[in-house]
Amino acid sequence: MADSSMVTLGTARSLLVDSSVYDSRIAETTRDHVFLGMACEDGEDVLPKVETRVVLVGEQGRNGALVKALQAIRVMEVPVVKIRQGEAGAEEKMMIKSIVNMDINTPCIITDRVQEFGDGENTDFETVFILTDFDSPDYSYLYKRDNRIVGPPVVLHCAAKEEPLPFSCRPLYCTTMLNLSLCFTGFRNKEEMKKLVNLVHHMGGTIRKDFSTKVTHLIAYSTHGEKYRLAVCMGTPILTPSWIQKAWERRDDVYFHAGEEDFRTEFKVPPFQDCILSFLGFSDEDKANMEERTRKHGGGYVEIGDEKCTHMVVEENSVKELPFSPSKKLYVVKQEWFWGSIQMDARAGESMYLYKKNDSPAMKKAVSLLSLTTPNSNRKRRRLRDTLAQLTRETEISPFPPPRKRPSAEHSLSMGSLLDISNTPETCKAFAESSKPSKSSTPLLSKQSARWQVSKELYQTESNYVDILSTVLQLFKLPLEKEGQVGGPILAPEEIKTIFGSIPDIYDVHTRIKSDLEEVLTDWSEDKNVGNIILKYSKELVKAYPPFVNFFEMSKETIVRCEKQKPRFHAFLKINQAKPECGRQSLVELLIRPVQRLPSVALLLNDIKKHTSDDNPDKITLEKAIESLKEVMTHINEDKRKTEGQKQIFDVVYEVDGCPANLLSSHRSLVYRVETIALGDQPCDRGEYVTLFLFNDCLEIARKRHKAINTFKSPLGQTRPPPPLKHIALMPLSQIRRVLDLQDTEDCVNAFALVVRPPTEQENLLFSFQLAGEETVKSTWLRTLCRQVANTICKADAEDLIQCTDPDSLQVSTKDMDSTLSKASRAIKKTSKKVTRAFSFTKTPKRVIQRAFMANSTPDEKSQGLSCENRISSSATLAAHHSPSMVSLHSAFERRYHTFSRSTTHLF
Repeated sequence: MADSSMVTLGTARSLLVDSSVYDSRIAETTRDHVFLGMACEDGEDVLPKVETRVVLVGEQGRNGALVKALQAIRVMEVPVVKIRQGEAGAEEKMMIKSIVNMDINTPCIITDRVQEFGDGENTDFETVFILTDFDSPDYSYLYKRDNRIVGPPVVLHCAAKEEPLPFSCRPLYCTTMLNLSLCFTGFRNKEEMKKLVNLVHHMGGTIRKDFSTKVTHLIAYSTHGEKYRLAVCMGTPILTPSWIQKAWERRDDVYFHAGEEDFRTEFKVPPFQDCILSFLGFSDEDKANMEERTRKHGGGYVEIGDEKCTHMVVEENSVKELPFSPSKKLYVVKQEWFWGSIQMDARAGESMYLYKKNDSPAMKKAVSLLSLTTPNSNRKRRRLRDTLAQLTRETEISPFPPPRKRPSAEHSLSMGSLLDISNTPETCKAFAESSKPSKSSTPLLSKQSARWQVSKELYQTESNYVDILSTVLQLFKLPLEKEGQVGGPILAPEEIKTIFGSIPDIYDVHTRIKSDLEEVLTDWSEDKNVGNIILKYSKELVKAYPPFVNFFEMSKETIVRCEKQKPRFHAFLKINQAKPECGRQSLVELLIRPVQRLPSVALLLNDIKKHTSDDNPDKITLEKAIESLKEVMTHINEDKRKTEGQKQIFDVVYEVDGCPANLLSSHRSLVYRVETIALGDQPCDRGEYVTLFLFNDCLEIARKRHKAINTFKSPLGQTRPPPPLKHIALMPLSQIRRVLDLQDTEDCVNAFALVVRPPTEQENLLFSFQLAGEETVKSTWLRTLCRQVANTICKADAEDLIQCTDPDSLQVSTKDMDSTLSKASRAIKKTSKKVTRAFSFTKTPKRVIQRAFMANSTPDEKSQGLSCENRISSSATLAAHHSPSMVSLHSAFERRYHTFSRSTTHLF
C-alpha cells in the first residue's frame, strides 16, 4: 500500500510517517461555505492558488445534455486543510479538515487522453474527471493516481438542484444510495462482498462493520447471527445482495433512489431462508397450506424425521408425545412461531416458542389436579349432571357455538364460559365458586316472572355482545394500530379504518347500555323501566350504526383481499383466531354481530312488551324504544342508497398513497375528477401530473408517482399494483377565494388557476394548472367547481367566483413543459427532497499536505531545496479517525488553508 518517508518537523526532530499519520492527528472536520483562504501576515484570508477544472473523458465530451448541465454548474467543492496556531509557546499545531466552495475556473475540458491531466500529485490543479465506464483503463489510471472521479448522473443531479459539484473521498458514479449506511452479515465469499462494497461506494453509500442505530439497511445471506437479530428488533430493513446489484443496474436513472420502499420490497430476506421445516399434528389441508407458505417465504420442507430438518413445527393441542427424541440442532417449536415469523416478515426467535412435552413437570401437575376433580362413581356423575343442568339454565348464553365434543368432554365443567372453552382445573374451580352469590350476579327470585326472564335474557345477550366487541378491539384492532410493529405496519391506516369502521363507537354505547341494564336487574321490581334505557341512547345508536352496517360488505371484502395479498395479515389472523377469546371464529364472523344486533334487541323488547301489563308505565316506554330502533334501521336502509357514492371515496383512498383517513365521511361525496399538469411551484413542482378530486366540501390534490415500476411482488410471490398517485393536500373548498379562467394565448393553452388562502398563510397563494386530455371541458369543470365552492361558503351566485384573466399578468405559461432538463430537475427534487449531503473525506491526499508544506515553507528552507517529494510519499494512503488529535509542526508555521482530494479506505 503506502510507502513511508521521512518528514522534518523541526530542528533535530523527525518522524517516520505516511499520510495516514497526518489524518490521525487532524483535530476536526468542518464544512465552510464561505472560503476563508490562507493566512497572510496581516491576518486576512485569501484564496489558495489552485486552479479548478472539469475534464470530460472520451465519449462524454460528445454528450450535449451533459455539456449543457456542466455549463450550469459554476462551483465545486474543494477539500482543504487549515493549520491552526497552538497555544502560546507551544510548538505543536492543529490541522483541521474542511470543505469549501470554489468557482470552477475551467468548466469543460474534453479529452481522450487522461494522461495529460491525470497527475493527482500536481498541487496547482484540483480536477474532477467525468467518466462513464468505471471498469475502463482510464478509470484505473485515474484511480491509482488519486484523482477525483464522478459519473454523469452526479453532474445532472447537481445541475438540476443548482448545487456545486460534490467532493467524495471515493469515485462517485451516482447518488442512488446517498445517505444509506449498510452493514453485511453471513458472507463467506470475501471477493463477492468486496465487489458489493465498491458498488455501494460508487452509488454514494457508506459501509459499517458493526451493526448500530446508524445502519439503515442490513445485507444478509441468511437469517442467522446476532446482526440479524438486532436488525429485526430495531426494524431495520434486511435485504439480499441482489438489491445492490439491481440498484447498480439502474444507476443512470436520475428518477431513482435505492432507499425507496417500493423498490426494496422485492429484495427482503424471507423469514424462512436457510430453514427446512417439517410439520407434526396438522390436518392434511393445514399441512399443505403451511408447506406452500414455507416455500413462498424462502424455506423448504421435509417429512418428519428427515435429518435435513432444522425446525419441527408442532400442533401443540393435538400432539401428546413426539415420535422421536429430537437432536440438539433441531428446533421443536409451536405453530405460533411459524405464523409469528410470517407476521413479522422475519424469522422469530425460537426460544419463546419451544414446544414442551406432555411429560413435563408443569403438565404432570395439571393432569394430577384435573384427575382430582374428575368423578369416579355413577352417583357423582348423576349429581354432576344435575348440577350442570341447573348451571345451564342460569348461566349466560354463550355467543359462540359449542366446540366439537372430544372424548374427554364428558368430564368437562366448563359449560357456561363466555369465551374460554378450555378444559382446565382453573375453570373447574371457577365453576365451584360461581355457584356462590356475588354482588354483580342477578338476584334469584323465589318466583321469576316472564318479564324478568326476558329482561335478563336482554342483559345476558348484551353482556355477550359487549365482550365480543371488546375482543374485536383488544385482539385485532389495537395490535394492528400499535406503533413500532416488527417488520413495519401490517395494514395501512385506511385499511384498518375500512375494516373496523365505527366499532369503537358501537362498543362505547353498548357498554353503557349493559351497565344500565345490570343496575336495573340487580335491584329488580316489576315497575322498573327497561325501555327508557334504549330511548336514552337512541341518538347515539343512530350515529354509530349506519357507518358500519352500510359498509360491512366493503369491510369483509377488505379483510379477504388483505388476507390474500398480505401474508403477514393472514398470519396475524391465524394467531389470534386460535386463541380461546375468539371461540374459533374468524374476524369476519365476529364483525357480523353488529349487523345482527339491533334486530335482535327489537325482538327482545317486543317480548318484554308482551309480558308487561297495560298499567305498567314501561309499556309506553317500550313502544317508544321499539319505534326508535325501527328509526335507526330505517336510517340505515336510507343510507344504503348513498353507499355507492361512498365506495367512490374508498376508491380514491386506495388510489392515493398517503390519503388522509378523514376523507372518509358519511356526508361527503365525489363530484368531479380532472387530470391536470401543474404550471407553478404551488402546490407541487411545475410539470407534475396532478389529479384533482372535487368533493362536495373539499378538494383532494394528488400527483402522479415518479416510480417506473408498475407492480411489486409481495413475500407470497403475488403481485399487486401500488397506488398510482401520491397525496399532496386535502383542501377545504372554503379556502378557495377565486377561480381564474386563463385566456388561451400562444404561450398558454387550456389553463386555469385557483386563488387560495390557507389559514396558516398570511397572503394568497396561486395554484395554476393545465387540463390534460381533451375529454374535460374547461368551462364545465370550472362551473362545477364554483358551484361546490358557493355551496360550501353559503353563497347564492356561483358565477361571481369565476374571473377571466390574462395569463401573462400572472406569469403563467404552458411552454417548455416536456424538456429533458426540466424532467430531470423535477425528478431529482422529489427523490432528493429530504436528502442531506453525506460526503465526508476519510483520508488526506498527498497533494494537500504538499500544498501545506509549500505554503508554509520559509525562504531559507526553499533555498536549501527541501522539496515536497522528500517530505511525503507519492503513494501514501490515509485512514480516517473521527477523534480530534494534534500534529507536531515547526513553530515557524503560520495558520494556513490547503486543499486535498480523494482517497480510498479499507472495506471497513
